[in-house]
Amino acid sequence: MARHVTPPTQSRLNPRELYSDKRGTSPACVVRSMAGVGRNSRGAGKRGAASSSSSVSSSSASACVYYATTGVLVTLCVAGAYFLTSASSASLAGSVDGDGGVGGAVTTTYRHTTRSSFAYEVSRPERKAPPAPPREVERVDDAAAQGRTADEEGAEEEHGDADAAAMDDDPRGKPDLDDHGADEEETKSTAAAMDDAQRREEDGNVSSGEANAGEEEVAKDAAATTGARVGEEEEDAAREESQEPHLQMLQGESRRAAAVEEKSLDGGIEEESNAGQRQREEEQIDHGDGGTSLRREAQEEGQVGEGYGMADHLPDTEHHSEGEEMLLEQQQQPEEERASEADAARTSDSDAGGEVDPEDKPTVSERTEQMVDSLPGEEDRTEVSATGGDEQNAWATQADHSHQEKDRRDEAASADDNSADAGGGGGGEETDWRLCNVKTGPDYIPCLDNVKAIKKLRPENYRRYEHRERHCPDEGPTCLVPLPAGYRRPVEWPKSRDRVWYSNVPHTKLVEVKGHQNWVKVSGQYLTFPGGGTQFIHGALHYIDFLQQSARGIAWGKRTRVVLDVGCGVASFGGYLFDRDVVAMSFAPKDEHEAQVQMALERGIPAISAVMGSKRLPFPSKVFDLVHCARCRVPWHADGGALLLELNRVLRPGGFFVWSATPVYQKLTEDVQIWKAMTALTKSMCWELVTIKKDRLNGIGAAFYRKPTSNECYETRRRQQPPMCSDDDDANAAWYIRLNACMHRVPIAPSERGATWPVEWPRRLRAPPNWLNGSHAGVYGKPAPEDFAVDYEHWRRVVDKSYLNGLGIDWSRVRNVMDMRATYGGFAAAMKDQKIWVMNVVNVDAADTLPIIFERGLIGMYHDWCESFSTYPRTYDLLHADRLFSKIKERCAVLPVVVEVDRIVRPGGSIVVRDESGAVGEVEKLLRSLHWDVRLTFSKNGEALLHAEKSDWRPELLADPL
Repeated sequence: MARHVTPPTQSRLNPRELYSDKRGTSPACVVRSMAGVGRNSRGAGKRGAASSSSSVSSSSASACVYYATTGVLVTLCVAGAYFLTSASSASLAGSVDGDGGVGGAVTTTYRHTTRSSFAYEVSRPERKAPPAPPREVERVDDAAAQGRTADEEGAEEEHGDADAAAMDDDPRGKPDLDDHGADEEETKSTAAAMDDAQRREEDGNVSSGEANAGEEEVAKDAAATTGARVGEEEEDAAREESQEPHLQMLQGESRRAAAVEEKSLDGGIEEESNAGQRQREEEQIDHGDGGTSLRREAQEEGQVGEGYGMADHLPDTEHHSEGEEMLLEQQQQPEEERASEADAARTSDSDAGGEVDPEDKPTVSERTEQMVDSLPGEEDRTEVSATGGDEQNAWATQADHSHQEKDRRDEAASADDNSADAGGGGGGEETDWRLCNVKTGPDYIPCLDNVKAIKKLRPENYRRYEHRERHCPDEGPTCLVPLPAGYRRPVEWPKSRDRVWYSNVPHTKLVEVKGHQNWVKVSGQYLTFPGGGTQFIHGALHYIDFLQQSARGIAWGKRTRVVLDVGCGVASFGGYLFDRDVVAMSFAPKDEHEAQVQMALERGIPAISAVMGSKRLPFPSKVFDLVHCARCRVPWHADGGALLLELNRVLRPGGFFVWSATPVYQKLTEDVQIWKAMTALTKSMCWELVTIKKDRLNGIGAAFYRKPTSNECYETRRRQQPPMCSDDDDANAAWYIRLNACMHRVPIAPSERGATWPVEWPRRLRAPPNWLNGSHAGVYGKPAPEDFAVDYEHWRRVVDKSYLNGLGIDWSRVRNVMDMRATYGGFAAAMKDQKIWVMNVVNVDAADTLPIIFERGLIGMYHDWCESFSTYPRTYDLLHADRLFSKIKERCAVLPVVVEVDRIVRPGGSIVVRDESGAVGEVEKLLRSLHWDVRLTFSKNGEALLHAEKSDWRPELLADPL
């Protein structure tokens, strides 16, 4: 039974109390300890409370009489015992509050969070009636956890953390008793007597004769004082036993759990042909062999089964019995594994500030489901090596494409060693989070605001805009970006296209400079966007229709689906192209026209911070259907036409370049000179000037150029300027590759990518590109076209059956989405009918499938997640990471990547992580320490799923200046 310890009071001291410490230690024990003759041998068996109290009292009295004959020893014994008693009294007095409860002490309990982990909670014991019978899994576990009263704290101190953990892990723990306070004094005395008996048994150096004599002398004196306490102890034991039927009933209900219809979290309801397999899996779960878990905090009874196709009509006992099975399986885990998981969860919960109010967040029902709907031939989705043979050469990574670039870190090998030493970034220690100490404050972009690197540039570097390009720190920052004062949750789409909160983007320079051109205005607490621009003051939609009427081959939303908007401003052009079923990749530099890309993203329009400077854009060749430049002020003719030749690289053969600028329609001297230079350059590039049209409403003109679809013009040029690129110049190499003023040949063979135009949208979304060769293996090992099709069906099942209904995400509040490790773009394709757009990121160390994504009519870019992404903070509503973090750990630390996730996700935004269980656990720990709300965790067979939502929390301390 649990024990309480009460310090002796000075007003009631008697000789027997004076000669005993807080545990009831007799003078004989004290003297033997001082004389150095104590032993560590363990006593024999345990005794009952009554007999222990009787024998202990007898032994104590006998020992006191025996040693009283020696005056010196008695004096030493009294002094020692009194000293120990005083210290104990002072220590315990501070822990007793005015109401008689233990005020200073805390009770440590376990809270079940996932099947693979327990989390510590620290709370003060309260006097209250026992809770009502639990109706759900976590409530059963909470009741068991709260059954540990402050009595047990003394036992934990005496027996160590291992015994405490073993006791807490028991899901059958007993709840607190109502008369805990009333029986406190008797319980403490009985506990002290039992402890004294145990100590005397362990000591073992008192002769049996002395003990027997002492027992006979003290037995009569102790009978009166111990009889009542023994009776009380027996009554307590009976009261504890009375709690057993309730717990046994819960366990019985657990064993009678009905077979709730399992539905794959990735694949929907299982087919009838899989019924046998499903039955075998359920039998494994019944026998404790399954490895699934699903955690949902603060769920409500009425939501059980919502969104998962579960049997809502089943009794409540059947709903929570499955969780009881999970708890029993948790106890069967190895001791070391359970302890390490508990430590990790304890750190996370303590950082997160303890429990979260259930009313503060929506809930998702708790259930057991299959984690991964494996693709045929994919098994665990292991990707085929890109260097394994001739078959896989088509899947070379962007890193392979860029193997000759030297602008990146020169110490690749040493960086890998440092990354290995970092061990994933999470470690076992609590992270000391601090705010970034930078001039840019809430707008900090690590790779664009690296002041130290920019200061090292030479004057000629500035001429080529290299100071606006990426200059990433050697190590990813681990500080957190602060929120702007008065930050509010963003306006939802489509209203956000017209207005955003001024407090979220508190910049007025564009209002002052471009307000008359209807870019952006301030209206009360909003920034409003009338839809205008420098070249379309009277609205983007009219301008978009004007472009299509000028060149019929454009055909918005059918032939032209993917557009690159250069120098986008606040991206009104791209924002209104959505009305024509077109998606635009807009970009502009982070320069004196402050926050233009930030405003675009706040509006819910795709955009990145980039500049056409000295390096290639992070896109493959021949992927954009149309490139647009409206008064973008780019010197296209400078440096041998290097910048326009970069657009030629990314433009699809047969695609349009639309140039809407003053040199097209004005006759000023400077404009005339630029027009002549541009005309000569475009002719030498074999671009066809299709037409020049003037928009009377806006008073502007636009020139329409088309890229050739054959190499005939290149071969018949009188001057080979610009020159053709050498054969070893890979047009698809884009990551940190310097610009080269040359042109690549146009593909003409039907099997070559870019030789034919994709089928019309939206058929191109689901149709495998015609250049995918069936003789080449796809990313997951099957023939490439089949691999593509299977991946598409896989993500359709995942999104339709799980993501849209099963994760508890309010999709009406989601607009900007990023797939952090896209492969074929299947996730984005499956989200087509939602009012969102997806930035598909293909990692530089993964198979180079970004051309396929563009071929499908989607947008994306290359990126290395060991570096910061080129976007402003708080610009995405949802991040999707499929097997990203387990791959990252092979190259760099996970910690800076999680910090980057925290930087670019808006407060209230989410991340969905699908990965190996170990990687997901590490990410979960870091997100908890960042005070993210971990809404759901789920694991099975080494795979795991995590859904977490970002809070408004920011630390108070500042980091060292960057």
